[in-house]
Amino acid sequence: MPVAAPAGAPVLKGLRIVEFPAFVAAPLGGLTLAQLGADVIRIDPIGGNMDITRWPLNADGRSLYWASLNRGKRSVEIDVRNPEGKRLVRDLVTAAGEGGGIFLTNLPVDGELSYASLKAVRPDVIMVQLVGSPDGANALDYTVNSVAGFPLVTGDARSVPVNHVVPMWDVAAGLNIALAVLAAERWRRETGEGQFIRLALSDVAMATVSNLGYIAEVEVNDADRQPDGNFLYGAYGDAFETADGRHVMVVAISRRQWQALVRATGMEEALGQAARSLGYSLEDEGGRYEARALISAFFKPWVRRRTLAEVEAAFSDPTILWAPYRTFRQMLAEDKRASEWNPMFRRVAHPGVGEFLTATTPLAFSAAERVAPGVAPRLGQHGPEVMREVLGIDDARYASLASAAIVGKAR
Repeated sequence: MPVAAPAGAPVLKGLRIVEFPAFVAAPLGGLTLAQLGADVIRIDPIGGNMDITRWPLNADGRSLYWASLNRGKRSVEIDVRNPEGKRLVRDLVTAAGEGGGIFLTNLPVDGELSYASLKAVRPDVIMVQLVGSPDGANALDYTVNSVAGFPLVTGDARSVPVNHVVPMWDVAAGLNIALAVLAAERWRRETGEGQFIRLALSDVAMATVSNLGYIAEVEVNDADRQPDGNFLYGAYGDAFETADGRHVMVVAISRRQWQALVRATGMEEALGQAARSLGYSLEDEGGRYEARALISAFFKPWVRRRTLAEVEAAFSDPTILWAPYRTFRQMLAEDKRASEWNPMFRRVAHPGVGEFLTATTPLAFSAAERVAPGVAPRLGQHGPEVMREVLGIDDARYASLASAAIVGKAR
């Protein structure tokens, strides 16, 4: 029988994950699990992996990116090219314990760190590996995005391909990695069996293209989606500039939202007459999409005559869907959802990195404690602690391994 967690304990308390990652997807998978209470041990080569200096950097050259993706984890440096170092990682993964035996990576691994080798030591081991493409080819978020079709429907008809700056497929892959760990761990609890899960970054993108109907649009309708600026496909939405040089996005999908919008702008009658005279119907979202240029021709001068504050006052009806465009700095200054008012955030001092507003999981459980935002570790900070706690390696043995450059020196 499983042992009940203490009341209010984090939902993943007792789960131990060893990750050997780089860049976004795999570290985000581990971070997602750490924010739910799992003990996540990040393994890096001595001196750090290739993402240790990824921009942005602080004034001392520390990566804010690395710190943000690895908060709340324990950091260990091991030379995995050294046979003994590779065995140490294997032993960390396969160490006894009900909540252990979980390994995730987005890097090539073989020998002692292959699934077959890990399973030979611990039959119920769970391993999740992210690869680029299902055929084994390399891929990055930005190359996957370019072939998935989205840059060619972003911008307007005059644009060259427009990439977005959010590493969307890495983020989605990271969340899928966390989901894979939890699904496999549930399977293990039910059957006693571990398993190997292989996830391709390009499959994450292609599955999304399928799930959102883009493939069906081509194959069923024989249609090619065209870039359409800031218009919202299949409904009404557009972006406008205010009198004080800010920009807002206005959206109306349902009939109720549309009616609230035209009432607030005082354009219900005039816009309706113009639409009827041109043969448009504004009664449903498809009709409003067809009339999008006409609608925006009415709204553009209305917004342009008003400051952002005046637009906000006019759009006080909560039925109206609208939002100002903000820089990251403006978001912090203006939006209480990105502030200490939000229980997801706390202001955390990260040694050697800086103090900044730091998020934990966006999930709020009614019967479990929300884990506080973790502190960014120093590279290799937890080496002696993890080796002692998980493998029983004392400080003298650790010092010997560090002298041989198999593990990082104690920090």
